[in-house]
Amino acid sequence: MLLISLSLLLMASAIPRILGFSSDLTHSDKYQWIAPNVTDVRSPCPGLNTLANHGFLPRNGKNITIPMVLGAALDGFNFHPETILLAAKLALLTGDDHTTFNLDRLALHNVIEADASLSRNDAAIGDNLHFNETTFSTLANANPGVDYYNITSAVQVQQDRLADSIANNPNVTNTLKEFSFRSGASALYLSAMGDPVTGVAPKNFVQIFFREERMPIAEGWKRSTTPTTGETLASIQGAIMAASKWTPTQACEPIVLGPGIVL
Repeated sequence: MLLISLSLLLMASAIPRILGFSSDLTHSDKYQWIAPNVTDVRSPCPGLNTLANHGFLPRNGKNITIPMVLGAALDGFNFHPETILLAAKLALLTGDDHTTFNLDRLALHNVIEADASLSRNDAAIGDNLHFNETTFSTLANANPGVDYYNITSAVQVQQDRLADSIANNPNVTNTLKEFSFRSGASALYLSAMGDPVTGVAPKNFVQIFFREERMPIAEGWKRSTTPTTGETLASIQGAIMAASKWTPTQACEPIVLGPGIVL
């Protein structure tokens, strides 16, 4: 198993299960979807943006702490803390504050944000912060003839997006870290919008999640009663990675420790 997946599982035992609530709060008036206003900030991650748009995270997208992220992921998507803890910790590297971060700072390249995104341009060739329909069309049009996405379609989408980045981005970064993060992101959207055990998710739910950054409650989506745990997420992520015909573009990459701090 990859180190990133193993680390998630090892951290799980150290996280107390006291963050957030276990009940479904997604239908509460407090958590209705509201589009961000001009002073709110959002990230390259549709999951975090959705949580902010529904009020599970601060709606302005600012001054977010690690406990806020863990609680919001549990309350909004039934994601256990170990599934998001590593990303939440890395998020602190994107700003100058050691305890909080703003969502828009997550666009800092090669911390969490990576090339060959499912819905954003590569940083070297365009806007890596905001949703891009042309980029997303690879995922939107995947798995033709059926009304769901799954592990097989996720593998093909990742391969196609990486091939596009390699062809068009002379500065593409494609190491084991990016491959693992991209596969983890695919496992996350399949789990959030579908079945966290099988990795099957209805297409209309996934498309609303990416395009509108909202929970498709009106269309019939419900927060899964089966939690997404480190084990279930690693299973889907591992299946995607095992089925991928991936090769690195380079052996290692610059280590980004913060804005303007690159080793």
